Amino acid sequence: MNAERILVVDDEESIREIISSMLSASGYHTEQASSGLEALAVLNSSGEFELMLSDLMMAELDGIALLERSKEKYPDMPVIMVTAVHDISVALAAIRNGAYDYLLKPFEREQLLAMVRRALEHRKLKLENRAYQSNLETLVGARTEQLRQTMTDLERSYDITLEALGDALDLKDAETEGHSKRVTAFTIAMARAMGLSSERIRVIARGAFLHDIGKMAIPDAILRKPGALTPEETTIMREHCFRGYQMLRKIPFLAEASEIVYAHQEKYDGTGYPRGLAGEEIPLGARIFSVADTLDAITSDRPYRAAQTVGAAREEVSRYAGRQFDPNVVKVFMQMPETIWEDLRKEINSQIYRFTYPIKETPALSTTGSS
Repeated sequence: MNAERILVVDDEESIREIISSMLSASGYHTEQASSGLEALAVLNSSGEFELMLSDLMMAELDGIALLERSKEKYPDMPVIMVTAVHDISVALAAIRNGAYDYLLKPFEREQLLAMVRRALEHRKLKLENRAYQSNLETLVGARTEQLRQTMTDLERSYDITLEALGDALDLKDAETEGHSKRVTAFTIAMARAMGLSSERIRVIARGAFLHDIGKMAIPDAILRKPGALTPEETTIMREHCFRGYQMLRKIPFLAEASEIVYAHQEKYDGTGYPRGLAGEEIPLGARIFSVADTLDAITSDRPYRAAQTVGAAREEVSRYAGRQFDPNVVKVFMQMPETIWEDLRKEINSQIYRFTYPIKETPALSTTGSS
């Protein structure tokens, strides 16, 4: 039976009871607080919990303020924010302020338990990592491989959180559902065909996956507008590149990826936006992404037209080599077998492919013949 203590904070008694009942039935010890102020009082009297689940919208002291106050005293205690779908931008702000993850209401029991297990494992890995680092000189021999694996696991937990962010964007912009995963898979395939290192591919994959994350800051009235945008609305929409860059650049393991997010709408001839970069001024990952993005756009269904063939996409990419696209990337793309793109699309549609796969080979990716 698990001995972890979990603090459940919500101003609705029924919600607290439901969550506590689910957790208690799985062996966790729970305590409850009906407000942010009461939660702080419980923490002061009972000490650090292994995990805290907190509602976002509460009187007196809301979830964001509780997160900030609790992190000052208990930086290692993971916090899961509980919110409704319409609070998604606030939930993302909470993650940037130190929350481990967020849980959308209503939720299933298994969804709650899976997230709790991940958060507790994340905390365990952080504590182990700190212990290893403080004793690094004596651990160099016997523990080096163990430390490496711990860091890999910790990084993977970050990638799981990134995938949740991508899913949140799909909720906000349903027209592009699955787009982030497809374009990431296509970008990885080309990067491998170019012979880039696994570490560099991992960075590029994160940039590709999060390329549109800045759209979280774009008003729904513009993002979901069915007709053409006005010039003023277009200007606001184009801000998503810089907004995404701002979101990610202060996160250490996403600093390099944020540059790809910033530049993903640039064109090789300098006619793109937001900075009008040209040629090798554009990060290589963004240049690879540009081809992958066009491939997905042409071969996917849109409200105004049906999906076209990979052959049509190849013709379009070849036509704009040297203008929209890096000629060297286009050359690699044109040398790759057409079947790989449909194979990857099928894997993603069947939920075989996951964002964390850049760490290891997938059957379809291995057909490129490079690594």
